[in-house]
Amino acid sequence: MSKTINNSRRQFIQHSLLGAVAATFPGLLLADMGQLKRTATPSFNPDVEIEFTARRAQIGIFSNGPVTQVQKFSASLSKGPANALTELPNNYLGPILNFQQGQKVRVFFNNKLNEPSIIHWHGLHVPQHSDGHPMYSINPGEQYVYEFEVLNRAGTSFYHSHSHNLTAEQVYRGLAGLIIVNDENEAKLDLPRGEYDLPLVIQDRSFDSQNQLQYIHAMPERIMGFLGSSILVNGKPDAEFSVKSRAYRFRAANGSNSRIYKLGWDDGTPLTAIGTDAGLLPTPETRPYIMLAPGERVDLWLDFSGRAVGSKLTLYSLPYSGVMPGMGGMGGGGMGMMRNRLPQGGKFPIATFKISEKVSDSPKLPEKLVPFQRLTERDVDNTNDPLPIAISMQHMKPLLNGHSFAMDRVLDFEKVALGSIKKIKIFHAQGQHGGMGMLGGIQHGDDDHSASNERGMRRMGGMGGMGGMGGMGMMMDMAHPIHLHGQQYQILSRKTANVNATNYATVKDGFIDSGWKDTVLVMPGETVEIAKPFQDYKGLFLYHCHNLEHEDLGMMRQFLIG
Repeated sequence: MSKTINNSRRQFIQHSLLGAVAATFPGLLLADMGQLKRTATPSFNPDVEIEFTARRAQIGIFSNGPVTQVQKFSASLSKGPANALTELPNNYLGPILNFQQGQKVRVFFNNKLNEPSIIHWHGLHVPQHSDGHPMYSINPGEQYVYEFEVLNRAGTSFYHSHSHNLTAEQVYRGLAGLIIVNDENEAKLDLPRGEYDLPLVIQDRSFDSQNQLQYIHAMPERIMGFLGSSILVNGKPDAEFSVKSRAYRFRAANGSNSRIYKLGWDDGTPLTAIGTDAGLLPTPETRPYIMLAPGERVDLWLDFSGRAVGSKLTLYSLPYSGVMPGMGGMGGGGMGMMRNRLPQGGKFPIATFKISEKVSDSPKLPEKLVPFQRLTERDVDNTNDPLPIAISMQHMKPLLNGHSFAMDRVLDFEKVALGSIKKIKIFHAQGQHGGMGMLGGIQHGDDDHSASNERGMRRMGGMGGMGGMGGMGMMMDMAHPIHLHGQQYQILSRKTANVNATNYATVKDGFIDSGWKDTVLVMPGETVEIAKPFQDYKGLFLYHCHNLEHEDLGMMRQFLIG
């Protein structure tokens, strides 16, 4: 009964906000509600056309016991290459979408759930109307039409539900899947293909004795982020891959709501990355471990050459510390240890790889991959006045730039010129100037964006990580994965003067910052500076914490590009 009431209230709020959005941005958004739902454009001639549906389903996740009730994306191909869809049989994850750079894509999305939903193509550079902004959420029984050209370089992206206040639970219950983009530059490389190019979608989930998903709405889970008690890979528990003694490409994606993984082999063998979020690196990078926050992807080169048939190698999430409040020693989960969940920062296996066959043919790791322009301070037009993304937890409410999400509000410094490249500073606001009260003149959690508030935020953005880390600010400090919609960005620097050195030492060697990114993990006390292009498309594009519980609590804002 309460769910019906909540959904009715969400729909009322959504419709009210949509009206306000249309009134606030009349030249950008369509005021007519029916047009916001969007129908096919007659002049758009797609190369790929897909019928997509979200509905409730029953899936046999476990080999024994009852089937599990999930929410699932299913799809059928109406036009395009047969390999545009790769189904994962008997799986709650949606099909893998295989696109080619330059293709025009049309997706008919049908909502057969009993609640609003919309899809975000996480990592794809697409127009506002096809990005999955929650303003476009459709109600049960309705259809939305996406149309876009694939502008991305070759890489691995991720699609998932993005209806505000419903994102965390809908993704948790299954509404997600992988996107693979190919291009001519990647095709020239001798990389593993076909059966040697595999997904590695990592998620944590909790189940009851009847194999049913458990999602807890209690405040600790919402403030800290939901942590599960079991690890699933590609929608299955106890994952084991049968591999040959040769090189593979595994496209690892963190599809968890809030869990951060520290990927590493049990025998200490280093890991080699060939790509980060939706793009290949200029050259391979080998690390002792790789950090993977919610929403991040990394393409791994896993070479099993020379290993004996029958031998096994286990990929773990290795212990680390400092990403949760009260998280002291290695593997300490702090407040994340509640309710018998796997602790955030604990050690546990993710997948086992068994060598089943000895072969002699294998591609060699390329010395060079795909070159691209490295952005520097010289490429941005606001070197000395970076746009702020200030992370704070005020009164048990996660905020960005001192505000909660408002669908019809944009602060002055969130208005960005089309074609510009901006320097953005992402930092933790709490703790500066003594704990929770450091934000000065900003009206936290409201939608007041008066001139005085904007000046205060500008001052805060310019101060970076100054000040001591103390009081309630320190207690509530968390690591946050910050995701920016639209075009991807490059990381200019990580500034660590205010981090806890002992904790930071357990994660620092796992950040790969040389590639194109759309999600970056920002540790407590850390300041991350990025160069973000705002090219090709006008409109509203979100930026938010990809701890999905935080996003639903309003830890989300938007840039207006025009």
